[in-house]
Amino acid sequence: QVQLVESGGGLVQAGGSLRLSCAASGPFLRINAMGWYRQVAGKQSEVVATIGSGGYSDYADSVKGRFTISRDNAKNTVYLQMNSLKLEDTSVYYCNVNVWLTPMSQRDDWGQGTQVTVAS
Repeated sequence: QVQLVESGGGLVQAGGSLRLSCAASGPFLRINAMGWYRQVAGKQSEVVATIGSGGYSDYADSVKGRFTISRDNAKNTVYLQMNSLKLEDTSVYYCNVNVWLTPMSQRDDWGQGTQVTVAS
């Protein structure tokens, strides 16, 4: 089973920065796409940013220009650098990875979630 360990959440003042990390481990051949999602209690989750195996990244409009997603393939880790944080960025952030378990099968897995709270 693929395990994802997230870190880096916390409390920050509006305008501040945080960096989230998510490290993947387990019996997989390689990682395809990696991404970050967020969800506020009682609301639907939303994609924040994704990055493909080739490095192509995409962002939600609400975070473009403020957040940067990156990955270190040697460490099987995805990062989310969050700058100029706003109150509305407060949420639980989850990482997601899509991996090749075998040459014929893929799997999606989720991290445990890390709370990001932006205070005024």
